[in-house]
Amino acid sequence: MVRSFSIKVPASSANIGPGYDVLGIGLSLFLELEVSIDPKAAKDTNDDPNNCKLSYTENSAGFETVPLKSDANLITRTALYVLRCNDIRNFPSGTKIKVHNPIPLGRGLGSSGAAVVAGVLLGNEVGQLGFTKSRMLDYCLMIERHPDNITAAMMGGFCGSFLRDLTPQEVERREIPLAEVLPEPSGGEDTGLVPPLPPTDIGRHVKYNWNPKIKCIAIIPRFELSTADSRGVLPKAYTTQDVVFNLQRLAVLTTALTLDPPSAPLIYPAMQDRVHQPYRKTLVPGLTEILSSLTPSTFPGLLGICLSGAGPTILALATENFEDIAQEIINRFAKKNVECSWKLLELAYEGATVEHL
Repeated sequence: MVRSFSIKVPASSANIGPGYDVLGIGLSLFLELEVSIDPKAAKDTNDDPNNCKLSYTENSAGFETVPLKSDANLITRTALYVLRCNDIRNFPSGTKIKVHNPIPLGRGLGSSGAAVVAGVLLGNEVGQLGFTKSRMLDYCLMIERHPDNITAAMMGGFCGSFLRDLTPQEVERREIPLAEVLPEPSGGEDTGLVPPLPPTDIGRHVKYNWNPKIKCIAIIPRFELSTADSRGVLPKAYTTQDVVFNLQRLAVLTTALTLDPPSAPLIYPAMQDRVHQPYRKTLVPGLTEILSSLTPSTFPGLLGICLSGAGPTILALATENFEDIAQEIINRFAKKNVECSWKLLELAYEGATVEHL
């Protein structure tokens, strides 16, 4: 019998100013997978060692460079990890996956987080494992250890999250992929053939309310910035003054974004940050000027502005004048010889979804 289903996973923006590695929002820009499993089409998937034929739409981000082998592509490698944790070696015979990915790669919009979430949902569906979203989140967090993007992509909406400390017993098996993406097996070819099940309840999260009048403007520079490079410029220690600065604003921001009407005098200063944005200015041309020069008094409707995740995308929250705000930021980047595009997005409240066709 042929089985068909689709998977949708939203992009996400992390930090939202002061909430470094804590806050994330799911955004209405979706990684989509169309999956069919037809045993009669097994001959079409013989080229892949794991019975999976993978393709991308031509207008997908990274279309020309993304790996199409199931043991190299992040989505399918993640799915194989989930399957092998549950004693299933490969995809079912005749598995075909078509991917459409409009989420730009390496821009601070959660492209790798969306791929990991999609892979876990894919493994759950093809293996008919019946996991809840909470249990699937455990698998995600064993692969991508930053809960802000992962939680927002899986659960949707406006989330705060943290990871609990794993016990030595929980991390002692070398096969557990704790890196940002699945590493090659470190103990030889057979290592990881049956990876250990992830611990339960690795992450803790809450979903905050969000005033739907607040829209998200994403200004996306045309260059990539790896999370590793962006984290590499951050200091190893902070002053008490800077930590308190962020904690105070974080405490106010999570409620300020729920209030009606939205208050720019409250939200704008509450989105300031001293923990990550000041140190990333060397990687994003014009960042300091952009974050400081656009204000609610000069651009009515603007509520706040920040770096999206590790960057280089700029996230502006606003209730009106979206194009004027976006164009001002695009013009400032242009003075630094950086081209940009922009998108007006809303929150993806449902998070990741599966639809059986």
